[in-house]
Amino acid sequence: MDNAPWQQAQEILEILSALSYRTGNLATYLRTIAVGVSELIKVDWTVVTLCEDGLETVLASSVDLSEEDSQVYALHGRLTGTVVQLGRTLIVENTQDHPEYGRPPQGYQSYLGIPLRTPQGQIIGTICSFHRQSRSYSAEVVRLVEMFAERAATVLDNYRLWQKEQQFHQDLEQEVALRTQQLHTAQAELVERERLAAMGEFAAMIVHEVRNPLTTIWGVLQRLQRIIPPTSQEYLTLALDESERLEKLLRQILLYAKPQVLQLQGLELNPFSRTLLSQLRSLPVAQERTVILVSSSVPVWVQADPDKLQQVFINIFTNACEAVAAGETITWTVSSTSEKALVQVHNGGPPVPAEVLPRLTEPFYTTKATGVGLGLALVQRIMTAHGGELMIHSTNTGTTVTLTLPHSVPA
Repeated sequence: MDNAPWQQAQEILEILSALSYRTGNLATYLRTIAVGVSELIKVDWTVVTLCEDGLETVLASSVDLSEEDSQVYALHGRLTGTVVQLGRTLIVENTQDHPEYGRPPQGYQSYLGIPLRTPQGQIIGTICSFHRQSRSYSAEVVRLVEMFAERAATVLDNYRLWQKEQQFHQDLEQEVALRTQQLHTAQAELVERERLAAMGEFAAMIVHEVRNPLTTIWGVLQRLQRIIPPTSQEYLTLALDESERLEKLLRQILLYAKPQVLQLQGLELNPFSRTLLSQLRSLPVAQERTVILVSSSVPVWVQADPDKLQQVFINIFTNACEAVAAGETITWTVSSTSEKALVQVHNGGPPVPAEVLPRLTEPFYTTKATGVGLGLALVQRIMTAHGGELMIHSTNTGTTVTLTLPHSVPA
């Protein structure tokens, strides 16, 4: 063999040196090897394959493969499988004379297969050269192709390591982002707890300072109501009503501001809802409304504070009744998923404007003429303390309030 093939091989190696598998040129790199080998040793077809999990994947080919041609094959019964099994170069001058080595591609008679061996000794693929006629392969030809096989094996091994490194960095970045988000959430929760604690202390002080003179005023007004003439009672009644409204506001402020300390126990929402609704149906706001309970077909267990949860349900039920006229229907539905327990309260009243919906849980925001604006804000706090969620959805068919709680298994 003259020096021309070796000079040509050197030129191909220089081309390969200019390519980088890290910039997405792996396919170009391997195709350069496949085409170069075919030209150097004068064969009809050369492929570079990756062999793993009993399959051979064609990574590069010296001839263009049509889209219909499968590029993944089972190693069993094929020439490539023999090369991988033996772990050494396989030369078949005429495949018809040696069927024991495996099936060649249709139309090809001679075969040169060289394993791609990593520096750690692992065989990860092959360089396979096929020729349509029978032919022999000299030691120089084999050595030339083995040189390119060594280069292809190194590149493939490095590429796989680089991919693992990239995946590791990607996973690490995602983990850092997740932990950072969790830290920000925890910090926000801590700040919120501290804010609420400070607000609770301040609210308790204000309520105490206002409630004392309010109690005195209330007592004086009641005494005056007993001694002044009936003709002057109208103003006293108004003053007493306003004093009562102020007392109610003070109670709600104190209730909202103080920490939500829960006394958790296992509750099954079907009987809990049934018992509570039987009591709520007698409320004045529920009169002339039809209340329908749709129970779950299976038990729905949660860990909850019954008093707090009752407070939530009463508030949601009262709002639903106030949103509809007499004769309308309130539907109370208990259901569950594999992870969540759900209570949905639907009324068919007019839709809540889209710009109002996000503000309904803001403290002191209300759409009612005599409302305080702490009802839904308190519901939100109680649900959050339970690890649950409050969602409000409103359309032309009415408004649905959905309460979710973590599903639990009874002890």
